[in-house]
Amino acid sequence: MPPFDSYLILVINPGSTSTKLALSRGGECLKNQTIRHSTEELKGFSSVAAQKDFRRELTENFLAEALPKGEDLAAVIGRGGLLAPLESGIYTVSSAMIADLESARWGEHASNLGAVLAEGIARPRGIPAYIADPVVVDEMIEEARYSGCPEIQRVSIFHALNQKSAARKAAAELGRSYEEVNLIVAHLGGGISVGAHQRGRVIDVNNALDGDGPFSPERSGGLPAGQLVSLALQYREREKELRKKIVGLGGMAAYLGTNDFVEALERASSGDAKAQSIIQAMAYQISKEIAAHGATLKGKIDGIVLTGGMAGSAYFTNRIRDRVSYLGPILIIEGEREMEALAENALGALRQTREVKEYQR
Repeated sequence: MPPFDSYLILVINPGSTSTKLALSRGGECLKNQTIRHSTEELKGFSSVAAQKDFRRELTENFLAEALPKGEDLAAVIGRGGLLAPLESGIYTVSSAMIADLESARWGEHASNLGAVLAEGIARPRGIPAYIADPVVVDEMIEEARYSGCPEIQRVSIFHALNQKSAARKAAAELGRSYEEVNLIVAHLGGGISVGAHQRGRVIDVNNALDGDGPFSPERSGGLPAGQLVSLALQYREREKELRKKIVGLGGMAAYLGTNDFVEALERASSGDAKAQSIIQAMAYQISKEIAAHGATLKGKIDGIVLTGGMAGSAYFTNRIRDRVSYLGPILIIEGEREMEALAENALGALRQTREVKEYQR
């Protein structure tokens, strides 16, 4: 194996309309590319899994241009998809994992291609393929799983990769390790998840995939149960349409006609009273979710971390700060950091400073 600072790592992050790729050496990004996919380009594929060869060819083309002459990869890491609930960490891509992702056993999402593509690139080269902290990381305490309706159990689906990465960075800023601190982490993006991190474990978090928790730029957030039942009855023959109304076209998009937070900020700064009101309301709901985890952590809070794309707006984060700073210091860690976090995890696996786990269904 090459010296630690010479490890070349390929990072693959497939999204519904893009494939993000990066080549990292010793944790430093050498080259990155975001390949956009139009609806027209993807409509010919019957499923997400059917896009495997198409996206792999694009990845190989990226590598052909990005890899330094005479060198090869040490490892490949992909974004984790919808798998069986599992603990946080780095996982070796296995045949069982590939089978679950390609069959969409636990749900279909573009991120399911992350491990599939990583394995397809790594296997011919005889190098390891990993995923890390997929959205299904589940470390919730037992009492957090009860919804109040026996037929419905609260589940853990959230921005685990960025939440964990931001939490580690925040702990370092506090001069401590992630496993020593209690943090409340709010990922502020197209979806919003707010997790209570107790000494390295996310013991409670809202299901950001299905629109639970605060409303976001494109998700409705938790809705009043009785009124939601009435709305569902109106849509009884149009389930997909209702689901889209909750996840995709809900939240800010439903109120303002856009899921573009930058556009909403521009409208608010130009005096648009409705945009100002919706942004304020979104900050209010996030603040309530953060404050609720004061109880989850029994008031023992070392910091509140605001991360994700929207964390870069002081106009927005100050509205959250005003309501929750009494709970503890506010740490702003901008951006979604997914590519960086994946590279860091792969490097930790290669250096043997992080445990590598096996996927169990």
